Amino acid sequence: MIDNSSIESLKNSIDIVDVIGSFIELRKAGANYKANCPFHGEKTPSFVVSPSKQIYHCFGCGVGGDSIKFVMELEKLSYPEAIEKLASMHNFSLTYTKGSSDYSDAKRVLEAIGQWYVKNLNQNTTAKQYLLDRGVSQSSIERFEIGYVPAGQQVMQFLTSALLPLPKAAEAGIIAQSENGQGYYARLVERITFPIYSASASIVGFGGRTITNHPAKYINSPQTKLFNKSRLLYGYHLAKESIYKNKKIIICEGYLDVVMFHQAGFTEAVAGMGTALTTEHLPMLRKGDPKVILAYDGDKAGVAAALKAAQMLSTAGVDGGVVLFPDGQDPADLIAKGQSEAVAKLLREAKPLIPFVLEKIVEQYDLKDPRAKEAGFGAVKQYLDTMSPIIKDAYIPTAATLLGLSPSFFGAQAKPERARDNFTQRRDDVAQLSILKTLIEHPAYIDNVLAVLDVNMFGQYAGLFSALINGEHDNSGLVGLSVDESFEVMDEAELNNVLRNFLIKHYDMKLKNVASSQQIPFEKKSYLIRKIRTDIIPRLKKGELVAFDPNI
Repeated sequence: MIDNSSIESLKNSIDIVDVIGSFIELRKAGANYKANCPFHGEKTPSFVVSPSKQIYHCFGCGVGGDSIKFVMELEKLSYPEAIEKLASMHNFSLTYTKGSSDYSDAKRVLEAIGQWYVKNLNQNTTAKQYLLDRGVSQSSIERFEIGYVPAGQQVMQFLTSALLPLPKAAEAGIIAQSENGQGYYARLVERITFPIYSASASIVGFGGRTITNHPAKYINSPQTKLFNKSRLLYGYHLAKESIYKNKKIIICEGYLDVVMFHQAGFTEAVAGMGTALTTEHLPMLRKGDPKVILAYDGDKAGVAAALKAAQMLSTAGVDGGVVLFPDGQDPADLIAKGQSEAVAKLLREAKPLIPFVLEKIVEQYDLKDPRAKEAGFGAVKQYLDTMSPIIKDAYIPTAATLLGLSPSFFGAQAKPERARDNFTQRRDDVAQLSILKTLIEHPAYIDNVLAVLDVNMFGQYAGLFSALINGEHDNSGLVGLSVDESFEVMDEAELNNVLRNFLIKHYDMKLKNVASSQQIPFEKKSYLIRKIRTDIIPRLKKGELVAFDPNI
């Protein structure tokens, strides 16, 4: 079992924005953060994360809770599994009252095998010479902990001699079970190894490059509890300080590109795990709000990858540019040849994302053919329609020029208007919900409010008021209200003023209902009209809070 004090220490050391931001893209919205809810499909963000309260709540489907609850729900984990997942993500060492965890065992295997890979590199002259021939310095080899994995039989022998359980090594992705279920085999053999770390510098897997002309030039660790290549960037743990400081992140294609970029002083460089950038990378790419530079090879595959990534980034509102390295060379080659200044110049002159995408889309069509031109126009317009009105308006002239068309083809120029909220609240709703939110934050005011209001006077919010009075703090409606910035928390004077206005409206409506009612006896109706018109309302208008009378 995990020690309770260890769990509390973990909770105190993590921030809910960092946790949730590692899984979904969060955007600042006042004091809180917003996102499209990962638990139900929606186009308008209704998922709110409160850093001050360390909770999340979705106004669409009602889910909410803390960091642990989020990981449990999203990853479908038990409470202990979610604790261990969070600890692994943040490189936090849990203590156990008995035994250990799958996460700590996997991490121990990865750390041990990684150290063994590093030792092997110095004993393999072919692998070491390959790195030196590519221009990789000894200091870079050490900084990136580059190693070498020999034949599979030697991997199995090492695991056995180091007393590392084979099932745990399989869970860590180091070995795999044979198809017949009889024994295991090593996943990486005869390859230069590159350890892959999480953003918090916790080892999660390996990448391996062949030096024996294997058809698969690069192989990565398989998907495990620790390793998810769609949420990882190679070298990020070493680059993040420079990324935050310089407000720039360089995305390249390969491990050696990252190593050589860092070696040449471009320490903001990272790389994907052999797959295209996806929206799952956006939370990491947005950290520190850097400009994103795509630095890809200029070959056909590199251009295609750059186009796909640039389109995804620009559609998501990310600022950045694209660099395509000429003559089939990659960044590592240029840097190895001592052309770091040329690389720096290319980075400075990066083509902005949106113009790059527009150019590459148009290049796919023969504009001399009217039908092809029409198809090209459709593709460009479809892309621009993913932009905000202001951005779309700014790039219509560029798109029109590339296509050889008049801007009028794209319709009237976008005129940005002030953004409106997706919903509006009637004034009475605002008053009632503001009162409730204030009582959530200042429960000492509850008795004062109960002295002048009845629960039923809150209409559709009577249930929320009852839950608040009864101390149901985990009520999803109350949790949602506590993080909703549409309603302010008031001080006592402001609360009293809102209460008076609310009561005046209530008794005005009560007066009308009494006067028009055919069910109330004449004598009682006269008394109620006189009491409300000549006593209660005048006192309220003078600034007095009138005590609630159940007979009125």
